[in-house]
Amino acid sequence: MNPAIGFGAQPRAVYAVQPGDSKGRLYPEASSPTRTDYQRDRDRIIHSSAFRRLKYKTQVFLYHEGDLYRTRLTHTIEVAQIARSIARALSVDEDLAEALALSHDLGHTPFGHAGERALDALMQPYGGFDHNAQSLRVVTCLERRYAEFDGLNLSWETLEGLVKHNGPVTDRDGKGIDRYQENGVPWGIWTYAEQQDLMLWSYASIEAQAAAIADDIAYNSHDIDDGLRAGLISLEQLRDVSLVGDAYREVDEKYPHLEESRMVHEIVRRMITRMVEDVIKTSMANLARLKPQSVDDVRNAGETIVCFSKEMAEAEAAIKAFLFGNVYREKNVMRVMHNAEQVLRELFQYHFEHPDIMPLEWQFDLDGCAEKVLARRVADYVAGMTDRYAILEHRRLFDVTPELR
Repeated sequence: MNPAIGFGAQPRAVYAVQPGDSKGRLYPEASSPTRTDYQRDRDRIIHSSAFRRLKYKTQVFLYHEGDLYRTRLTHTIEVAQIARSIARALSVDEDLAEALALSHDLGHTPFGHAGERALDALMQPYGGFDHNAQSLRVVTCLERRYAEFDGLNLSWETLEGLVKHNGPVTDRDGKGIDRYQENGVPWGIWTYAEQQDLMLWSYASIEAQAAAIADDIAYNSHDIDDGLRAGLISLEQLRDVSLVGDAYREVDEKYPHLEESRMVHEIVRRMITRMVEDVIKTSMANLARLKPQSVDDVRNAGETIVCFSKEMAEAEAAIKAFLFGNVYREKNVMRVMHNAEQVLRELFQYHFEHPDIMPLEWQFDLDGCAEKVLARRVADYVAGMTDRYAILEHRRLFDVTPELR
């Protein structure tokens, strides 16, 4: 039993992940005398190079467009706070929920989903590119800090939650389901699963589910905030958006002459509170109905336990639709993201043709390697770039760099 369980321990329900019962690490290590396995995982994630790079990676607006917009790093910290709150209310392991929240975006490319689209298209002949699979790849392979292994050697439960936080990846026969039904399980996931069985067919822990829904709550709320700051949407438009409009009318009635910046904050904080409270209430009802007596009961429940109520799910879908039409697909945002895709394509193609310009640590074992090995190495290198580095590298290699403002 891990001797660190008494350090900072919190009450845990029978359906929670129990630190003393971890399935362990791919490379066995002695337990820490002062930290549980999941506290140790969280600390390794925070100290990783990939985590630091999130500071200069796009959430919606590129890093240089303004100091007040979210980056992947600030978004990640906000997700971790919400995940801990939900985990605490459900009496499960807060440290595991936090570790999963902190690691969920490590595999994102520069320029957000635009960069991912570009790399996925380029990598189709070699297995494609998926940011969730890349997050797993970062923590199991690409971080090279320790003497005895590549990656961070995280606990089985952390890797499981990272891969399956949005639900099962495969059916019992190993075929991709849901988002992976059409194109199959991403290369980075199935190749790792050959080393360590992550039970891809089952649901993940309550802790992982808490981190997943915390991500939705954070980006829905804060993309409203950033969209207002950018002038892409107005307060008046929010009156007709489910949940957001309710919060707006409540604030406006209570503070009729409030300045806009305070008004926006009051709206956003109410949105977050209502969504979190709804998740907790709905999840508690699901737990009472299903009565799981262990984390394995959670994995075999056949449904996501930590979720919105039907009414809140509809409101959340309306917010997503509003953001999609008015922020993510706004013409200037689309122009910038189109140019960002061009930058990523050209960086990949140039490094694929000239791998010797990559840093020396990225060139090992490339002599005479198969084309797919080279392509994956270049994709890993380009995906790890920050927005800032990608722009500077493109300017160094090409005469003209597309406008990204």
